This record gives sequence, C-alpha cells and structure tokens, in this order.
Amino acid sequence: MSGVLIMAAAAVAGAAMIASPVSVHAVDAPACVVGYQVDQWSNGFVAQVKVTNNAAPVDGWTLTWTFAGDQHVTSGWSADLAQSGKVVTARNQAFNRGIATGASVQFGFQATFQGTNDTPTDFALNGVRCNDTSPPTTTTTTTTTTPQLPPPGCPSGGFCDGFENQTGTTPGGDWSLMFPNCQGTGTASVDSSTARSGTKSVRIDGRAGYCNHVFLAMSKGTSGSGLYTRFYVRHTTALPEQHVTFVAMKDTADGGKDLRMGGQNRALQWNRESDDATLPEQSPAGVAQSTPLAVNQWTCVEFGITGSELRTWVNGTEVAGLRADGVPTPDVDAQWLRRSGWRPALSNFRLGWESYGSGDDTLWFDDVVMAASRVGCS
Repeated sequence: MSGVLIMAAAAVAGAAMIASPVSVHAVDAPACVVGYQVDQWSNGFVAQVKVTNNAAPVDGWTLTWTFAGDQHVTSGWSADLAQSGKVVTARNQAFNRGIATGASVQFGFQATFQGTNDTPTDFALNGVRCNDTSPPTTTTTTTTTTPQLPPPGCPSGGFCDGFENQTGTTPGGDWSLMFPNCQGTGTASVDSSTARSGTKSVRIDGRAGYCNHVFLAMSKGTSGSGLYTRFYVRHTTALPEQHVTFVAMKDTADGGKDLRMGGQNRALQWNRESDDATLPEQSPAGVAQSTPLAVNQWTCVEFGITGSELRTWVNGTEVAGLRADGVPTPDVDAQWLRRSGWRPALSNFRLGWESYGSGDDTLWFDDVVMAASRVGCS
C-alpha cells in the first residue's frame, strides 16, 4: 500500500566489547526483600511495607504485588499507590527515590477487605521478584570481541532494534523523545537492568492524566506495500478501564491524526484518534473478543496492516477482536468500518504512553522489528 510505513534495514553494528558471563551459584540474599506487617480489624487493616534492596543501587522504584482476596487500598503514605483490580503499584516519592545496596525504604497504606486477608506473595521491585529463595547467580566475566547482533527474529530487509546500541540513559540514535500536546511527568529512558534479550530495553514511566504524554519516535521509514511490526512489552499495572495508548502512528490519510494501540475496559484495543472509533467495539461482547496484557512478564505483540486490513497477534495467536477485514462484524469492526475507504498511510512509529483517565503504568519495550511480512515471535 503506497504511503504505509516500512522501516529500512538495520545495519549490523561493528564489533563491540561485551562480557561473556560464567554462572556460579552462591548462597546470597535475594535481589530484594519485602517485609509486610498488618494491623487488622473487622473489614479493614493498615499495612507497613519495608523494601530492602540487595542488588545494584536503585534511583526510582516501583513495587508491585497482587492481592489474593477482596482487598482495596484507600490511602497511603511515603509512596504513591494505585490499584487496578487486584494489582497494586507503589511508586517512590521525591524524598525516597534512591535505595542504595543493602538499604531499605518504608511506606504504608490503609485498606478494606472482605473475607480473608492473606499476605501477597508476588512482590516485585522494578520488575524483579522479591523474597525469591532460589539460589541467585553471581557471575565472573571475561572480555571478548563479539559482533553486536540484531535482536532475535530480524528478517532480511527489515528494521530491527533491541536497543543495544543505546548509550547512556537518554534514548537517541534512531529514536527521538517527544511529548505530544504538552509535557508532564511521564518519562522515557534506556534501562540496563531489565531486558527481554541482550542487556537493554527502553522504559516508559507512564503517568495518568492528559498532559503526561511521552513517546519515543522512530526516525527511519520508506514507502511500501505493507507494514508488519513485532515488539515485546512488559508492564507493571493491568490495563485500566479508561483509555490508554502505548503505540501511536501518524496517519497522513486521516488528516495527520494517530492510529493508536492501547487498552480500554482492561483489554487491548485499537483506537482511531480522528473519530475515536475502537477495535473491538467497547461492548461486553466486543471486549470479550480481545485480551488483557499480562503484567510483570514479556509479551510478544504483532500487528499487520495491508491495504485496509488490520490484524493483531499476541504471543503468536491472532486476537479475533483486533481484526478489521473489510467486512463489518458486530461488536468487532462494525463501528470501525462505518467510515468507508479507510486505508491508512502511516508516516511514523512511536512507543510510549498516553492516559485519558486514572492509572499510572511502567512499561518496557524490547526487540522491535518492522518488515514487509509477518515476523512472528522468537
């Protein structure tokens, strides 16, 4: 399709000095330890949470956990807390963003509950599981000269980026930082502590509220007959009821408005900025044909756009509710196809965060591939 974005082939970088790890099991402390003390009464409780960091120093932290029962946070102190369903996210405040190796931070909250009030078991600090009693791994390293390879699943003629060429914490190179409409507190950075493959990813600290939009825009692109994209995403908070976006592409055939992928009603969705049409329709039957985005694990997301057809896959399986095929299907693409002649011409690709209601989220992206045919998960 003329005008649809296809990313240029990524050149393999020159030889780079990397460390070859040799794993040695040792009896060390877990990467992080969470203490959770509760003072409970009928249908209510106060929890004191202590987080000890046994790994590298942390500058900015997010602690997540999942309640097993019907608990609901009502207030908190010394952390910014948000709850979506059973998943709770606690983020640092300005005065306690740093945790040195061996140091601790403490915060607390008040909550209600019905039934049992079991202690959560899946605490994770910046995506790393805490209280893990399995033997950790220490490494010794030797330095060798090895070519810097593209991410897994990179086809010939495609654009591939695992962010291994990024230097420092501010994204650069093929990616530029942008804040559509206005700049708030959302941030984007290169993260060397969390990666799906290699040693780096990009991290988006998404904040609730319209002015907190933050994106990384891809600078390369040419015209072609189709666009297939594959990326991996990991995030800490379940998709909310309100509309959020984490992928946006400018559509020059739609007045320069964005074609957006994100979530609403706790499931993945596509959204057309120009008329706010959604795929699937936001009816119970439509939402049921989409899928949530798993938290605290890497998820493979793919989409393909050829002509007026839009298809989407999650972990290799096509999502029925995220397909517009030109034939209106009630609760799926009937609303989407009310506009005749929809045929996008995409001029850029952006990863980031937009929120149109409540709910923060922290996301990591890695192993981005764009090509003229479907790439698949690898």
